[in-house]
Amino acid sequence: MNKESIEQVLSTKKGAEISSPFSSDALVYKVMGKMFALVSDKEDTPIITIKCIPADGEMLVQQFPSITPDYYMNKKNWISITLDSELADRMIVELSDSSYDLVVSKLPRVDQERLQERV
Repeated sequence: MNKESIEQVLSTKKGAEISSPFSSDALVYKVMGKMFALVSDKEDTPIITIKCIPADGEMLVQQFPSITPDYYMNKKNWISITLDSELADRMIVELSDSSYDLVVSKLPRVDQERLQERV
């Protein structure tokens, strides 16, 4: 999967907000003010950072060389995926969907309701 494809997937999430608070080469994706993904092309190969359940993150890091604990975020809850074609596009999309769903599930109920009301 290339950078443009994953950015398209992330930007179509309900309530997705995109910003560049860190630098121009890193796009942060938030829902209701909470980050669910970051796409960076600072390295030679683009990287997506997503939130995960700690046990899932451990398993993925052990199975796939292109998945590592994120360097800057909490290593238990965030993983980085190098977009180097090791993983199938479908898997990257599913992991990004899971990140979004995990963040939404942790939002206060009022924010979840506001999000559901959005068209």
